[in-house]
Amino acid sequence: MVIRRHELSDAEWELNQPLLPRPVLGRPRLDDRMVLNGIVWKFRTGAPSQTARS
Repeated sequence: MVIRRHELSDAEWELNQPLLPRPVLGRPRLDDRMVLNGIVWKFRTGAPSQTARS
């Protein structure tokens, strides 16, 4: 797997994955790693929310 500059490494993901809530009933969840990578990208780049990837 190629890790881009502002994405979590596999080791970082393994540390954070157990801290995330488990899926329950209701709407299907998005991919947790993709969402967390977006949050990390925002913090590491300091980009305004208008320039965030969609």
